[in-house]
Amino acid sequence: MSPPPSIERFPATRYQGSKLKVLGWLWEQLQSLEFDSVVDLFGGTGSVSYLFKVQGKQVHYNDCLRSNHLIGKALIENPSTRFERDDVSALLARRQRTYGDFIARTFGGIYYPDDENQLLDVLAQNLAELPGDYKQALAYHAVFQACIAKRPYNLFHRANLYMREASVERSFGNKATWDRPFADHIAKAASAASDAIFDNGRVNVATCGDAVRLEAQADLAYLDPPYISAKGVGVDYLGFYHFMEGLTEYSNWPERFDARYKHKPYRRVETPWASPARIASAFEAVFERWRDSILVVSYRSDGVPSVEELKRMLQRHKRKVTVRARDYQYALSTNQTSREVLLIAE
Repeated sequence: MSPPPSIERFPATRYQGSKLKVLGWLWEQLQSLEFDSVVDLFGGTGSVSYLFKVQGKQVHYNDCLRSNHLIGKALIENPSTRFERDDVSALLARRQRTYGDFIARTFGGIYYPDDENQLLDVLAQNLAELPGDYKQALAYHAVFQACIAKRPYNLFHRANLYMREASVERSFGNKATWDRPFADHIAKAASAASDAIFDNGRVNVATCGDAVRLEAQADLAYLDPPYISAKGVGVDYLGFYHFMEGLTEYSNWPERFDARYKHKPYRRVETPWASPARIASAFEAVFERWRDSILVVSYRSDGVPSVEELKRMLQRHKRKVTVRARDYQYALSTNQTSREVLLIAE
């Protein structure tokens, strides 16, 4: 068993909603609780699961997106496998086969220039042919990070390749990062992820499922669900990162995207977590399912439902509910008053 690294070893990410910058504060609030196992129900980047792994807990990472599940498999479930420089070279190489060109045909002029689209077609098909183990998961993680780094706003929510290509004076963004070759980004991300891999002596798992229907048990259930603002606008992670989701199921991608929109997103999947009218019932269902665990909710002070409403829901299941808060400026948010909130129900 390798010695655990500090949480600072977790790979840097440009993923929206990441808790990476508040992990120290989060652990300060939770370290006095008595728990040995934890389920991270909306695992996202895996940074919170990684925090628990560093602290020696048995970790169950879960996320409903296939792309995020692969990140959890690479960084949380994986005890020792690394992705080396030779692996990166092999991933980028054209093989003795006929490659499809779905990305080049479908996303021309939308997210990446033509030469990068052609490379992504090769990468997606090479990824799919890797053995379905931790090395494949690490490869996907590295490609995802490269794709995000080369995108304005680090998202796939609109067709805005022109922002990369325009010859104008720039007040934001990093053209040098956008123009750096995919191979360089992938190698850097693979190296950072490999450096973060360690065995904490526990059997950790990563799943891709619904937070209410997971057949598992844990001493503590942590949830950082999609956020709905006070104006009723939800965070649509599939809408933001559909392109990464497509890379995980390249052969089925033509059946998944919605050609009605210029940026060719996945067809919308209805979820109560994006509905102001249904999100309270979604929270209730999760709290009921995990009522035998310590319940910990990461939230924003201006969310729907309100912090007070969430507290009342938790009090129906737990005797003690503590609310902690701190100032934090969220990426891409113009809201200067929203605070990071943590509800702890024992």
